[in-house]
Amino acid sequence: MRLLSDKSGFGRVYEAFDRSTPKILKILKEHYSHHAKAVELFRQEAIVLGQLPHPGIPAIEPQSYFEFYPKGSSDPLHCIIMEKIEGPNLKEWMQQQGNNPISEKQALNWLKQLAEILHLVHGKNYFHRDIKPENIMLRANGQLVLVDFGAAREMTYTYLAQMGNTGGTRISSAGYTPPEQEKGRAVPQSDFYALGYTLIYLLTGKPPTDPDMYDSLHNELHWHRFAPQVSPALAYVIDRLIAPQASARPRNTEELLQMLARVEKAQSEKKPASPQAVVSTLVQDQARLGSTQPGPVGLRSRRWLWGGALALLLAAGGYTLWQLKPEHFLQATRTEQATMLKTIEGHAGTIRCLTFTPDGQRLITGSNDQTIKVWNVDTGQLLFTLTGHTSAIRSLVVKSDGSTLVSGSDDQTIKLWNLGNGQEIGTLKGHTSYLNAVAISPDGRLLASASADQTIRLWDLSTKQELR
Repeated sequence: MRLLSDKSGFGRVYEAFDRSTPKILKILKEHYSHHAKAVELFRQEAIVLGQLPHPGIPAIEPQSYFEFYPKGSSDPLHCIIMEKIEGPNLKEWMQQQGNNPISEKQALNWLKQLAEILHLVHGKNYFHRDIKPENIMLRANGQLVLVDFGAAREMTYTYLAQMGNTGGTRISSAGYTPPEQEKGRAVPQSDFYALGYTLIYLLTGKPPTDPDMYDSLHNELHWHRFAPQVSPALAYVIDRLIAPQASARPRNTEELLQMLARVEKAQSEKKPASPQAVVSTLVQDQARLGSTQPGPVGLRSRRWLWGGALALLLAAGGYTLWQLKPEHFLQATRTEQATMLKTIEGHAGTIRCLTFTPDGQRLITGSNDQTIKVWNVDTGQLLFTLTGHTSAIRSLVVKSDGSTLVSGSDDQTIKLWNLGNGQEIGTLKGHTSYLNAVAISPDGRLLASASADQTIRLWDLSTKQELR
């Protein structure tokens, strides 16, 4: 019916109708049609959305990706059809509200909704990589919807970036992209960083790059004074989200949801605890879970926050010591000096997996460079290189008698190798997505394989036949 946007990643976005039902039609821009990686990323949006049935994610039907050949053209248009979300995105909504900051109650509600959506996305082994107000829409019933999954990435899938350069594809949105993603190395916690800055925009009415908030000389964001309605407890959670180091952010969506539940509970109590007590409890929770310190906090709360955190950490440590029995400390008192024996180099890509032969004499490594290498443990010498897979090696297992190596790859195949001479002795096919793990039964008779296609397959190693 009409063009809605031509600024959405690789595609153009149109409003369309399926009979009387409004839909969104995304079409890959023609000049990307010959870029295999661009086509793959575009098709991936349909794959991702198809695995995520949730009111906070656009609905998509099977076979929603299709190719259309215009009249007189030998090149297809790559297309995706999906649900049209009726409502504004959060940037449009803020402009409609005169860019007035939202309340803490609304912020907590929206942050919880988005954390639950990310819990589903991350649980399916994906992360979004492009969270920002423009990619969050608001339904009439108040449900937020995360859109534009064209940049979503499978957590353990490695691919060529920048249309041919090595590394991760860079998806960048000014003010919302974390440092590691700017360098092409996004991780699941990158979504938390973008989520935190999105909340800051909603709570202050100012973009993250606003010169009143962002001190470019010291690379610091002073947002607390522009959001006086925010309690120290919620501010602590947001500061954790935007920590410069990914390791200082929540480890996963479960931890983030637990933190939000703690803040929500404190707000609902008839006699609420003091803000300091709530933050101190959050700090104690994270210490118990083993999380690192949060990112930068506002000047308003830094003094009492770290003082309370230190006191609680000491108290928590004392309580733990009192609980544990003497035998729990046996290993802690046996300190031994670890010595590096040697460094082995030779792969041209990230090493994804490794295993020893049962006799401990050989080390076997699998890499993103599509090769498997077998090394002499004592000398570090490369014995031979196994080639045959056409994508990254993700899993390795050696038969208990040391005769056979089994490898699983992103190319959806399992290969069997003779460890005596390094020759390939068979290829098993059947999975329709990446191989995440392979295992051999103790008697050496059966092979099990687990895949991102959500199936486990059982094979007879001697006949190389699939059993079930």
